[in-house]
Amino acid sequence: MQHLHPNLSASFVTQAGHHPDDPALIWRHTEISYRQLHEKVCGAQHRLDRLHLESGAPVAVRAVKSPDTIALILALLGDGRPFLLPPADLPEATFTALVEAVGAKAVLEPQEIAPVAGQLRVIDQPESTCFMLTTSGSTGIPKIVPLTAAGVGRFTSWGAARFNIGPQRTVLNYAPLNFDLCLLDIWTTLAHGGRVVLVEPEHATRAAYLHELIEASQAHVVQAVPMLFHLLAEVGRPLPSVTHVIATGDALTARGLALLPELFPNARLHNLYGCTETNDSFLHEIDPAKDTTPLPIGRPVCGVDAVLVEQNGHVLDGPGVGELYVHTPFQTTGYTDAALNVTAFGPHPGGANEHTYFRSGDLVRRTADGSLTMEGRADFHVKVRGVRVNTQAVERTLLELDEVAGAVVFALPDQLAGNALHAVIHRRDPQSLHSLAVRAHCARRLSRAAVPTAIQLTDEPLPTTSTGKPDRARIKQTYLEGQR
Repeated sequence: MQHLHPNLSASFVTQAGHHPDDPALIWRHTEISYRQLHEKVCGAQHRLDRLHLESGAPVAVRAVKSPDTIALILALLGDGRPFLLPPADLPEATFTALVEAVGAKAVLEPQEIAPVAGQLRVIDQPESTCFMLTTSGSTGIPKIVPLTAAGVGRFTSWGAARFNIGPQRTVLNYAPLNFDLCLLDIWTTLAHGGRVVLVEPEHATRAAYLHELIEASQAHVVQAVPMLFHLLAEVGRPLPSVTHVIATGDALTARGLALLPELFPNARLHNLYGCTETNDSFLHEIDPAKDTTPLPIGRPVCGVDAVLVEQNGHVLDGPGVGELYVHTPFQTTGYTDAALNVTAFGPHPGGANEHTYFRSGDLVRRTADGSLTMEGRADFHVKVRGVRVNTQAVERTLLELDEVAGAVVFALPDQLAGNALHAVIHRRDPQSLHSLAVRAHCARRLSRAAVPTAIQLTDEPLPTTSTGKPDRARIKQTYLEGQR
């Protein structure tokens, strides 16, 4: 793999110069070459110049997926200007609060950019902030996660080498433009001369469209949340062009794992773990003949250090369960709100080095052979009749049932038990499952305290977030309204 400049825009310019007629993007069945995209980026830079913004002043970009938005981001990267990239569908009040929090001097709306011939201006400031991504905001206003140009450059170099991304290679982009998965799907690919196939957001749950897009483009790399693989399997035909499949963002179920070998007969299969704050941190190559769920989150990728910390604050050296602390070469320097950094970032828990570690909030089990497996979120642990229960572990147990397409479990206050578990389950077919069968399945696999007290079965898909994960807050609110 060739060594490229850590600045994404500089690397993109290199690719546009070496391979101007190679396709850079596929959008709505139309190819856009590196030359055409470069001209759009130059046009975006001219547009930015007309705003007469102070050097280094941050801006906000509405993350509507399109070639024009991608060109605008490449122009901002070239200028060394920090930019906030929140979800496109945020409520206006939340969007405004985030814009104000970063002191953005302009909000750049998605619009068509006229191409301009010329050379893109690139300012080299490796330690300055470029992307400002946001967390999911599931517990309130999203946190703002700034990334440096150098950190992003290190990540794209790792990603290109690990998944063989470069000229003549095609990468599917399934995630929304604001999501950190795009650092691999889009930005690594454009920095290394590959072709990005953009999934249109309005068709992101249409199985036939998604399958046809991968098949027609002969995509080589597919990274997505497990929901995509379930959708692709509905079509029933394999996708032999794919050489790397990366499952991330949520745990693969046993059914999802079983789908992969037949769906992608020529692909190496990977389970990837990471947080927005640290980027990708652990990678496990799946062996369909041996692996079962829950899959290991994998081994630390190049330069990553991981520490498990027990509830008493001691570093766990051997087998056991602890909260995961992570340091990566790609991680953020800390949230823009410094008050949030006090509990989220800190030194090595045992004082072993001077790196800054991110406290993930994830509970991880280390086995005797050193492999790591997710136990669940620390904040998904509740006490039921005095027994500690992880609601995500209960959800995984429910998803073992073939008839279950989706499940969310949450705790509600209970006078006798302290908390009672409530499960909302989407079954695949009407009348295919009843609550007694669910309860019996749980009783065979879980402690008594972990068996849901109340079970609601629905034949409608559960609401999801823009990243394909269950929208827990919305599901819980709907459930509570139904109980009134």
